[in-house]
Amino acid sequence: MEPDLPAIEPDIARATTLPARFYHDPAGHARVVERVFARSWQLVADLRQLRAPGQTLPLTLLQGSLDEPILLTRDASDALHCLSNVCTHRGMLVCEAGGVEGALRCRYHGRRFALDGRFLSMPEFDGVAGFPSPADDLPRLPLEGWGPFLFTGLDPAMPFADFVAPLTARMRGLPLESCVFDPARSRDYLVKANWALYCDNYLEGFHIPYIHAALSGALDYGSYRTELFEGGSLQVGVASGEEDVLDLPPDSPDHGTRIAAYYFWLFPNLMVNVYPWGLSLNLVKPLAVDRTRVSFLSYVWDPARLDTGAGDGLDRVEREDEVVVEAVQRGVGSRLYTHGRYSVTRETGVHHFHRLLGRWLG
Repeated sequence: MEPDLPAIEPDIARATTLPARFYHDPAGHARVVERVFARSWQLVADLRQLRAPGQTLPLTLLQGSLDEPILLTRDASDALHCLSNVCTHRGMLVCEAGGVEGALRCRYHGRRFALDGRFLSMPEFDGVAGFPSPADDLPRLPLEGWGPFLFTGLDPAMPFADFVAPLTARMRGLPLESCVFDPARSRDYLVKANWALYCDNYLEGFHIPYIHAALSGALDYGSYRTELFEGGSLQVGVASGEEDVLDLPPDSPDHGTRIAAYYFWLFPNLMVNVYPWGLSLNLVKPLAVDRTRVSFLSYVWDPARLDTGAGDGLDRVEREDEVVVEAVQRGVGSRLYTHGRYSVTRETGVHHFHRLLGRWLG
């Protein structure tokens, strides 16, 4: 694969899709991890996992690709922090289990840190010149919140307010703060395909009548539309009949339209699906050039409206998508396929995604 991805033609009517090699070249995949995922915002936790002062939560940022050990803490003043979870002495993991702590202590050689990452003490270090210094503190990462969700990143290229602005604007008036995690409706899926192929599939409703018979019956395909914004897109699903719909406030641009679902995608790998009963989040996590873990996280604000309309049968929809995406992964490995073309009316979201990839990798 070339050092940089070829730029995608801005005119969708003239553009060709990503080169097939993008989806199966390991060296190119490694560049994507460093140039895209290391510079993006990632959802890492639910605010309710850190409710009390002193709580600590060790995590791995994008396990399988970035594999960065991080630590979320809530200190005695009730402030939240995101820290490197690697001791500044010899690289040991500082916090291995999580819990409630007054301070952090590395069990390897006893170095101690405050819950905000500040170095506190170190045994047997008398006589070390210039010690301690700011380099002995745990590195801090940005930590931002949207509703009950916490986000961080190694070096985010976009301001967080810009990242979530489309969500904030369109979901105004919906009961985001009251949604509760539902583990029974949440699970991980292993997809034998490149992460970007999974996103390609998500970003168009073109395939819905062909692949998702049940979902197709709940949505008015003729009214299905895609709206683009700087860091992602929104697919608007209008109800086909009397299905349950979103309760939108009067100032919503869709007030008066029977919206069955919103399908937000935030670059590069977060999908926020909004239904009358709550949210289904898809976290797309690259494991290898041809392996992806998709975490489905369900947050419910109205249990009485579950299992209706476009928000019903999500596990079935996911499995239908997996079969297709895995077949495409095999197909793009063909020596006889190089690239395709875009539908001007149905694949604007895919074209936008490919242009963003080209920009970030170019």
